[in-house]
Amino acid sequence: MNKSYLDYFLKIRLPIIIFVALASLTFTFYVSRAERDGVGYAPVQPIPYSHKIHAGQMGIDCQYCHTGASKSRHAMVPPLNTCMNCHSIARKNKPDIIRLTQYFNEGKLMPWKRIHKVPDFAYFNHSVHVNKNIPCQQCHGNIQEMDVVKQAGSWTMNNCISCHRNAPTILASIPGIKKGPENCFACHR
Repeated sequence: MNKSYLDYFLKIRLPIIIFVALASLTFTFYVSRAERDGVGYAPVQPIPYSHKIHAGQMGIDCQYCHTGASKSRHAMVPPLNTCMNCHSIARKNKPDIIRLTQYFNEGKLMPWKRIHKVPDFAYFNHSVHVNKNIPCQQCHGNIQEMDVVKQAGSWTMNNCISCHRNAPTILASIPGIKKGPENCFACHR
């Protein structure tokens, strides 16, 4: 390689290559932010559902609808028959409840759009957290005040590790709470 080409490469081409690479990384980082932490994500659902009314004003416990929360990894989106426990009687003439009833009567699944999702490469178990009396609001925000559910906080590894390390301080109102596991294999299996 001759000296003039090397000078040309170092002065012109290398800075351009570095600039393009950094610009690509920066762009990818910011474009994928919502996918990484999802803060503020609040999709329009097929039928409006207000946690403010159900969990807030009416005081329905989260686990009445999300039956898997204390028994399995997944809290589970409620099946329509859970909704129909009340709505076969309550407010059944409202347009949205009529649509809900149609889905139920036809045996169709409601196409709810998932809001809270731990990345596929991480393991999370709702029951471990629920059975330690950690309130749903710790991760999901003040859900009982939301007419439209949104992801209130960041679900990054840093947030989880911070809570695991500082649980006795963050969750001081829960008797006997200890630090959570910090080893990689607790969440990455």
